[in-house]
Amino acid sequence: MQHQKGRTNGSRNSKLQGGSKTNSPHFYSWSWEKLWENFKLPQNWSYLPLTLFLVIGLFSCGTPSPTKPDTGDASNQDRDSKLTFFGVALEQFDEVGRPIWKVKAIRAKYTKEKEIGEAENPDGELYQDGKVVYTIKAEKADIQQDGKQLLLRGKILATDPVNGVVLQGNELEWRPQEDLLIVRNQLNGNHKQLKATAQEARVKTREQRVEFSGKVVATSNDPQLQMRTEHLIWQVKEEKLIGDRPIQIDRYKDNKITDRGQGNAAEINLKTKVATIQPKAQLELLDPSMQITSNSMTWNINQEIVKTNSPVRVFHKTENVTVTGNQGEMKISQKTVYLTGNVNAVGQRRQSLKSNKLTWYLDRKLLEAQGNIVYRQVDPQLNFTGETAIGNLQTENIVVKGGNSKGRVLTEIIPQDGS
Repeated sequence: MQHQKGRTNGSRNSKLQGGSKTNSPHFYSWSWEKLWENFKLPQNWSYLPLTLFLVIGLFSCGTPSPTKPDTGDASNQDRDSKLTFFGVALEQFDEVGRPIWKVKAIRAKYTKEKEIGEAENPDGELYQDGKVVYTIKAEKADIQQDGKQLLLRGKILATDPVNGVVLQGNELEWRPQEDLLIVRNQLNGNHKQLKATAQEARVKTREQRVEFSGKVVATSNDPQLQMRTEHLIWQVKEEKLIGDRPIQIDRYKDNKITDRGQGNAAEINLKTKVATIQPKAQLELLDPSMQITSNSMTWNINQEIVKTNSPVRVFHKTENVTVTGNQGEMKISQKTVYLTGNVNAVGQRRQSLKSNKLTWYLDRKLLEAQGNIVYRQVDPQLNFTGETAIGNLQTENIVVKGGNSKGRVLTEIIPQDGS
């Protein structure tokens, strides 16, 4: 067909290919504009060779009105502005001839005014540095390209063949010069390690980084976590999740929530199963029923250990006991709390125990304190000082000792007025 094989005025970065040698449909590769230029009928179409007319009839057809006859040039112009192509392959190349996308469709309709092609069952590849970074499929899609970016609208499935990330949505935008793939509108992301829903995902293909934004809900399999936030960065290769907005992290066992962490930001390492929450970190435990608050904490999810090097507050909801300190650690499975530095334990009747170090055995309801002990009761008013202390703060059964043979316990009894 001489009209197609001849020289065109197209971009050097696009290419028009002939048909396959197999029995599969012939695929013509071009931008929508060049497909239009190659297949539209000129006004003096009666002078074209018959063979050209027959080929155009096979590969493109107008869209005449089903109710109105052809009444003139306006009707012809409207018909000529809508063409149907069979066996279309859209390709785009960079300045050195490497592909940046390829999309094939068995049938596509192109509207000149909208510069959008409606493709049936399109599938193709997105390229970065000459390598496939995502494969794309859809039932139907509106395809728009301008040489710098590719836009698809419809039910779209995009798959990373290297790391297995699958993104589903109703709109896909590929900006190869920015190394940016955007999938939005009812977004679902799936991977063996993570599932997520959001309003939008932005993928940096070279970095293997996915940014979810807008009502993000992400669920990991190991550890079993669910994260809720407005912006979540997934470093796929490093197996890390980074939330730079307020975030809530729910931990599950047997499909039931056991612990809940939250803070203004967090980083979750899915490989080590460690979450770092900061600032304004808080962890709620179901068993025992406790709340741990600090500006920064590290939560080893599998080992069930919480550590913080910042001032910490631990509140036992059932016993109504609050303990504060400069640093702390809690072994959740052992139900033991360790605090150091300016430790202060306060009971529900305002009885208090101050010390340098404190170990709190939750099951035994027992406190063991060392260093600069000061124990106070309100009713009756009593003060005890010493080097060590052990006992139950709730029952006010505390034994204070001097700590060595020379040490002594100082007891101060404060009488009530009028007694």
